[in-house]
Amino acid sequence: MSVLWAVLILVALQRLGELVYARRNTRRLLAEGGQEIGAGHYPLLVGLHTLWLLALLVFVPADAPASWPLLGVFLVLQLLRLWVLITLGRYWTTRIITLPDVPLVRKGPYRLFRHPNYLVVAGEILVLPLAFGAWEIALAFSVANAIVLAVRISCEERAIAPRRSESLKTGPVKSP
Repeated sequence: MSVLWAVLILVALQRLGELVYARRNTRRLLAEGGQEIGAGHYPLLVGLHTLWLLALLVFVPADAPASWPLLGVFLVLQLLRLWVLITLGRYWTTRIITLPDVPLVRKGPYRLFRHPNYLVVAGEILVLPLAFGAWEIALAFSVANAIVLAVRISCEERAIAPRRSESLKTGPVKSP
């Protein structure tokens, strides 16, 4: 099996596992009174990620040489992704679900960045194709991802704005 195929299989399995975890968290959050915001753009997000993996599968030769330093960067991005998932725990989903009475998470990578998961995803979409010499895929999907993320982050910011302003009034809050 080629390095490309092995990496793509691992990424696809990781994403499927995350979808199962996210679906479970989404159901629980909605049952607790959470509200989904921005559901209309969600299919674009799923489609983008699916097409990104398919583009790598279809357009990159299976025997394309791998850049081990860039695969190392991709591995670091996976560790950062795991940090985000662990930090958010039961609140991590692939959708925007907000619980009005729950304080915002302000620990882990959220101490450093407002949207660390989106930084990780942007890095992944850029780095993995570059690791196999597919700069065209890296460029095209990075631009598409930036457009979709602009919509998503705008929705997410509107959804959490009341909670952010409330936590600013009350001072530092211990997050879940």
